[in-house]
Amino acid sequence: MKKSVCLGLLTLLVSAGANAISISGSAGEDYTNIGVGIGTETSGLALSGNWAHNDDDGDIAGLGLGLNIPLGPFMGTVGGKGVYLNPNSGDEGYAAAVGGGLQWQIGDSFRLFGEYYYSPDSLSSGVKDYEEANAGARLTLMRPLSIEAGYRYIGLAGKDGNRDNAVADGPYVGVNASF
Repeated sequence: MKKSVCLGLLTLLVSAGANAISISGSAGEDYTNIGVGIGTETSGLALSGNWAHNDDDGDIAGLGLGLNIPLGPFMGTVGGKGVYLNPNSGDEGYAAAVGGGLQWQIGDSFRLFGEYYYSPDSLSSGVKDYEEANAGARLTLMRPLSIEAGYRYIGLAGKDGNRDNAVADGPYVGVNASF
């Protein structure tokens, strides 16, 4: 029993080590976002995390698990993420969001992408619901460095008389490094 558990953990560590690690940072007019991912550009399991900050509306920190599925020229992702919520107006809380995304690799150096995650009131605490969407394009200048531009929305619907908070709502530019 112990040998099979050790073998399973070793297999997981080796397969995670084979996947690329990516680090990203982006900024919009009123917000910043920092992200990290393991296996987000290859088929199979992918781990991701991000932290977004807005001086007027608060912070979120998320940890996600997804399954990347190749679909011809596209890479589809289905999964979920646990998100810690810290709005400036309202109570701290959490959200268990489900969703996914789609990536389209065009040539060797250009990629279009989009993703959407949602958590209703029944899977959220401190907010009525949580919504996150991101769409954009990434251009690889030289491996491992890419530049990115897109539109990001992270919304926390107010609950118990608290106002809504939009941690991110607008265009952004960023940089990404994949190893």
